[in-house]
Amino acid sequence: MGCGCGDEYKASHCGCGCHHNIEEEIQTVTITLEDNTNVECDILGTFDVDDKEYITLLPIGDDEVLIYRYTENDGEVSLDLIESDEEFAKVSEVFYSLFQDECEEENSEE
Repeated sequence: MGCGCGDEYKASHCGCGCHHNIEEEIQTVTITLEDNTNVECDILGTFDVDDKEYITLLPIGDDEVLIYRYTENDGEVSLDLIESDEEFAKVSEVFYSLFQDECEEENSEE
């Protein structure tokens, strides 16, 4: 699936220090960058911010989480860049809070 993002995609690193245990099978997707480079990524999940859906991807062998705007129409999936710094900051904050909550739950179980 091509997202057309080129090498200028916005990336964010979780950096929480936790090892997120995902008990279900991790789904992967291969995205094609503008320079025709294929990047295989684990799909961490989707979440909503201000009535828009976003997807978080983790390139295999990397520790930087990629966040894209996610839309699906008639079975066609589209990943779009988050071009506004303000939108990216807001979405990143929601992402971090989701994973922080997961880390706190994981640590309380230990």
